[in-house]
Amino acid sequence: MNSITVDALLFDLGGVVLEVDFEKVFEHWARTSNLAIEQIKQQFAMDEAYQLHEKGLISGPQYFEHLRSTLNLTADDVALTAGWNAIFGNEINPALDAIDQVRDRYRCYAFTNTNAVHQEYWEREHPRIRRSFDHMFVSSEMGLRKPDLQAFEHILKETSTKAEAMLFFDDTNENVEGALSAGLQAIKVNSAVDVVDALHALP
Repeated sequence: MNSITVDALLFDLGGVVLEVDFEKVFEHWARTSNLAIEQIKQQFAMDEAYQLHEKGLISGPQYFEHLRSTLNLTADDVALTAGWNAIFGNEINPALDAIDQVRDRYRCYAFTNTNAVHQEYWEREHPRIRRSFDHMFVSSEMGLRKPDLQAFEHILKETSTKAEAMLFFDDTNENVEGALSAGLQAIKVNSAVDVVDALHALP
C-alpha cells in the first residue's frame, strides 16, 4: 500500500471474510460419481460455463447439467446444490470486526465473483456479511467478473471513486493483479491478519 490517500475499501468475500474450501465440494460430489475424487478434482475447471454462471448468463440448473456431463455426476439439482454450497465455512470474524471498526471513516464495499446459487446460500446463512458493507458488487448481477478491467471500472464509476483512492483486498494473485492494472491499490490476503494489519495502519 502506498502513501496515496485512501477514500474507499473494496473486499473480496471468499477467503477474505468467509471461509471457502473446494475440497468439501469435491468430497460431496464424489459420492454421486463413478469417478474417484482425484479425477473429479482434475476434471473440474473454472471453464467457460463456470464463468458464464458467475456472470449470470446461464442458470444454476444449466450449470449443473454441464457438471453432470463433465464429472459423470448422477445427482439431481438438490443434491448438486448441497455439494456446491459445501464450499462455505465460517465467517472470518477478525476481518469482519476490523472492517466494522473503520466504516465510520471509510466507505466499504464488497466485490465477489459468485453465482445466484451461492449468493442465495451465503445471504441466508451469513447475514452479517451483507450488513458489513455499504454496497455489494456481485458478478452474477453485474455481468462482469474479476479480474476483468471492465469490472473494476464499473465499480469505480458506481462509487464515484478515483482508482488510486480505492484499496482492494483479495486472496488470489490474478484478481490483485487485475486491480493493480486498473489503477487501484491492492493487498493480497493470505490470512485475516493481512486485513487487520492493513486496516489498523490506515489513518
